Amino acid sequence: MHELRAMWRNTRMIVLCAISAALYAAVLVPFKVVPLIPGVTELRPANAIPVVCSFLFGPAAAWGSAIGNMIGDFFGGVSPGDSFGFIGNLAYGYIPYKVWSLIAARHSPIERSWYAVGAYISSCLLASVLCADFIGFGDNVLAIRLFYLLGNVVILNNMISALVLSPFILRAVYPRVERGRMLYKDVMPELKTVPRSRSLAGLAMLILGTFGAWASGNAISLGYWVPRFLPAWMAVTPYDKAIGLITGPFLLLAITGLVLL
Repeated sequence: MHELRAMWRNTRMIVLCAISAALYAAVLVPFKVVPLIPGVTELRPANAIPVVCSFLFGPAAAWGSAIGNMIGDFFGGVSPGDSFGFIGNLAYGYIPYKVWSLIAARHSPIERSWYAVGAYISSCLLASVLCADFIGFGDNVLAIRLFYLLGNVVILNNMISALVLSPFILRAVYPRVERGRMLYKDVMPELKTVPRSRSLAGLAMLILGTFGAWASGNAISLGYWVPRFLPAWMAVTPYDKAIGLITGPFLLLAITGLVLL
């Protein structure tokens, strides 16, 4: 994750971050009046923007996704859970390009081969689930909303946008940005590559932590699994303390994986 720090020393990357944040917020805000679940989340076609910008601008898109979501939250009512939304959206904008660069570096995100399509879907799914993990974990621990309710809606919202809208936008803009040499790898040629063995270990930890947090959080919040080793006062609805104790280590594992990528 060193590029998340290094990009702030690059003026053009800062400009691309501002563009990503502005685009995301500009599409987010108008749809605040179209709730999917009142008081929980709204229709978010804007979720296509972080994915597109991730493949175009890399680490600038990660910060742009987090900042743009924070701006959008100001128009929908601020709550303590918004801090987890910031972290979740940072991951949502960071993971697609980072995982792609590891598993499909020789391919283009607008390529239509089976391998490229599979890598694209896998990258977006991993980003969507970890984003949902952070948001669901935060809101549940803060006793705002249940993990399964918000977490799964976030995944659905993200994946619909990533699979339906993002590919069309990418096909339209990616070749132009590439010809203009404004892709993140052109703007930040100083980006360092880490050893492949380290990256693969990080990817494995990221996958295990991401889906471990999602599975355990859903199982506990839906009441399908109540860890018997927990004290009785933790094993009561809404299971916020149990979820915090069980899913927290999985999230730390996922963060460690991101650091190693």
